[in-house]
Amino acid sequence: MAYKEKYPSELLSDAVDAIGSLPGVGRRSALRLALHLLRQPQENVHHFTESINRLRDEVRYCRECRMIADGDICSLCADHSRDHSAICVVESVRDVMSIENTGQYHGVYHVLGGIISPIAGIGPSDLSISELVRRVEALEQPENAEVIFALSGDVEGESTAFYIYRKIAHTGVRVSSLARGLGFGDDLEYADQLTLGRSIVNRQEFKP
Repeated sequence: MAYKEKYPSELLSDAVDAIGSLPGVGRRSALRLALHLLRQPQENVHHFTESINRLRDEVRYCRECRMIADGDICSLCADHSRDHSAICVVESVRDVMSIENTGQYHGVYHVLGGIISPIAGIGPSDLSISELVRRVEALEQPENAEVIFALSGDVEGESTAFYIYRKIAHTGVRVSSLARGLGFGDDLEYADQLTLGRSIVNRQEFKP
């Protein structure tokens, strides 16, 4: 039977359980963080918890690209200086942030919310693929637009890209993918900014 450390307060124990539920945070680290919060001024802790509550209760997902937003439209889609004829397809919000940090891309995005993975039970209907297809079909001049696949370079990422390609091929939109400065199987989240930036600038035609 696993040993569970005892605490002098149920409130402290509940706080440790809550903090320890975060990924990568063990019980010892959770205890250290809980005790740290106890030493902070009340207003600081209240601001911290209020920010978390508002994040969970008020954050939205952009109706255009599924990026995190404060309103119906995210700041990237609302920016008229960006190239709205270039749509970069990514797996997650973190991937958008990684690409934005390179400063090499000035189009807009579409966040799938994952990739097709039969092993994990994730199919096309679990992702925002149909929304992407409708978005591409609604383009006024699809032949002058571009869809860029910026998905992980593993089998699941490639399979997802191929599935989407078949769904939008009839529109005549140009389809490209990141140049393989990224190794096979690499996640965008862990790619350095220079490599990722060059992969975007030197993107190539997608060939299924």
